[in-house]
Amino acid sequence: MDTKLKAFFKGKRILVTGGTGSIGAVIVREVLRYSPKIVRVLSRDAGKQSALEDVSTSKKVRYILGDIRDQDRVLMACEDIDIIFHAAAFKFVPQGEYNPFEVIQTNVIGTQNLIQATLRTPSVTHFVMISTDKAVEPVNTMGASKLLAERLVSAAHFIKGKKRKVFTTVRFGNVLGSRGSVLPLFREQLRSGALTLTHPDMRRFFMTIPEAANLVFTAAEGAHGGEIFVLKMPAVAIKDLATVFGKMETGHAIPLKFGGIRAGEKIHEALLSSAEARSSLETKRHFIIIPQVSPSGFAREFSYPGARPLSSVAYDTRHAPLLSEDGIRTLIKRALAT
Repeated sequence: MDTKLKAFFKGKRILVTGGTGSIGAVIVREVLRYSPKIVRVLSRDAGKQSALEDVSTSKKVRYILGDIRDQDRVLMACEDIDIIFHAAAFKFVPQGEYNPFEVIQTNVIGTQNLIQATLRTPSVTHFVMISTDKAVEPVNTMGASKLLAERLVSAAHFIKGKKRKVFTTVRFGNVLGSRGSVLPLFREQLRSGALTLTHPDMRRFFMTIPEAANLVFTAAEGAHGGEIFVLKMPAVAIKDLATVFGKMETGHAIPLKFGGIRAGEKIHEALLSSAEARSSLETKRHFIIIPQVSPSGFAREFSYPGARPLSSVAYDTRHAPLLSEDGIRTLIKRALAT
């Protein structure tokens, strides 16, 4: 067990928004290992809350029905809380293109509601929002909404005045094995004897659920405020992922079909924008994006263990080396094990 995280979380009161989702539920489960005083789960789905309650029987967990769009409900959920993990989000790209009002209400207005509640709640010391690589130079509504949410969180740290609060963000790639990820879709498609992809050149960055949770905790414990933490993760060609998964599931090669790019999708993704890369740092495992609204000398004033000026170009799928077949097989096994 990580002793630093143990000291950080022990006896703390924690709120997890979207705590019944794939990532939120893992945050709830993992943070319980570090002896918090209480963990509140805020979500709008009573069915998922019941399912999580059946799995997690800890008496430290409290379930709160509510929507982050509801400012009054959010303020009530934050009462006496020390640490907030903001995982609630509208995350589906094609659906977001057809329902942009809903995306903004959840990802932008909902985040602003939580920030305002954090600023109004004296006990809250740390706020960590989960974002996505879709926020990098976005071409879709979901990505644009998460970019706005990132900017809100970053700005919140520098408008808080003398309040002892840290606002930070983590930026995910595709979380393999999470609800709505590609493996369950591939498994369903295998019943027809073929796998249908969107474009033969499509590439994505992938991480597993445990890696995602670890990134969230690393940011919570190590943030100074306003920055964005990004895990260094492998780039994978989707056609290679499909090919390897098909062989693992059936024992033989599966034909691939290509149906065309869906609304709002990119062929390539990036973990940092070109503008962010100019002022970012990197460690062995992470990129750290220094906030653009930070005071002069922010990066020099606060240190990050092992950090150095960015030199890697492996933050864009155009440049990052692709994972090998063996590497993809290992990634899939790790994802399915969770």
